[in-house]
Amino acid sequence: MTGAATPKQLPLGLVHAPALGRDDFLVHAGNEAAFALVERWPDWPAPNVVIVGPPRSGKSHLAAIWSAATGAAIVAARDLAAAAVVALPEAVGLVVEDIDDPAVDEVALFHLLNLARERGMALLMTSGVAPAALPLAIADLGSRLRAATPVALAEPDEEFLRRLLVKLFADRQLSVEPQVIDYIVLRMERSPDAASRIVELLDAEALAARRRITRPMASAVLAGLAGEAPPQD
Repeated sequence: MTGAATPKQLPLGLVHAPALGRDDFLVHAGNEAAFALVERWPDWPAPNVVIVGPPRSGKSHLAAIWSAATGAAIVAARDLAAAAVVALPEAVGLVVEDIDDPAVDEVALFHLLNLARERGMALLMTSGVAPAALPLAIADLGSRLRAATPVALAEPDEEFLRRLLVKLFADRQLSVEPQVIDYIVLRMERSPDAASRIVELLDAEALAARRRITRPMASAVLAGLAGEAPPQD
């Protein structure tokens, strides 16, 4: 008589908040310029800064570090409204996330840039593309954004991805053996977004199977992301 297979446990869809403190930020060659600029505050070359990078590359983490250091509030660009901009309280600065969002009210963003200049308020903005590449209808808005100091987040190296995976697993209270981390790093897409997705999938798979994260499990997840059939153990 064979024993019954252990049933998979259904993941509960818990939200895992990333650690966004200054000491949690992982510096590498591709983001050290942006980190250094945030650290230089208030000694900025211009009152407005735009951090440019792909999803989950560290833009929001850097924004959170600057917000904590300055007391600046954080607002999503798509939530800006012209009337609300006028009513903004006096502040040292403001973080505006995702100015490349297609839903951004250009008039409101233009008013905000004008208000910030009048008040001497600094703006730290984030974007997936450089200001010059934004398809803006208001020419003066484009001119104001191009006058901001841009700083780009570049593709990370393998050592950074290794450290990032360890951090992302730790954010979920998961301990993964170094050889499994190395296996993933050598085969994954070179991006923080891919690292986040892999960790999310492995966390769900480990919870469903009630097992620790192993190399075969990582292999199956990576194959699934690549659209391949998972290898046989």
